[in-house]
Amino acid sequence: NTYGPRQSARAVIPTVITQLLAGKEKINLGSVLPTRDFSFVEDTVNGFIAIAESDGAIGEVINIGSGFEISIKNMVDVVADIMGTKAVIASDANRVRPAASEVDRLFADITKAKNLLNWTPTYGGLNGFHLGLERTLEWFGNPTNLSKYNSNRYVI
Repeated sequence: NTYGPRQSARAVIPTVITQLLAGKEKINLGSVLPTRDFSFVEDTVNGFIAIAESDGAIGEVINIGSGFEISIKNMVDVVADIMGTKAVIASDANRVRPAASEVDRLFADITKAKNLLNWTPTYGGLNGFHLGLERTLEWFGNPTNLSKYNSNRYVI
């Protein structure tokens, strides 16, 4: 899951950030148990560029990701910590995916990218995720950028 500035309101990270920036005491989310490999947008782009520039990548399936896995709940905790606030999660039935449609785990094995492309994420691991979220929060924290999002509306 690529994240960062200008991300669609359909994604979970902007959903969390915009609700917290709006001063909400309870954040409305669906399931918080799934885990994700959140890749900062610069890492995703640099991974694609490395693939495009590598003759060894022709015909290969190569995963680009952060190499770091975190649950939605723990991601909310990290975002709230960076913002210096508390986040209480409320389960919103409208945001829970239909039965058998939720992906419980998305975690990229980036071994081939490391070995074949000599590529590693700049924003990998918990520390890298923290840095990527700080950059994302800086962008969303700009009132002009934030005005393009509506924290009261669930976007499908």
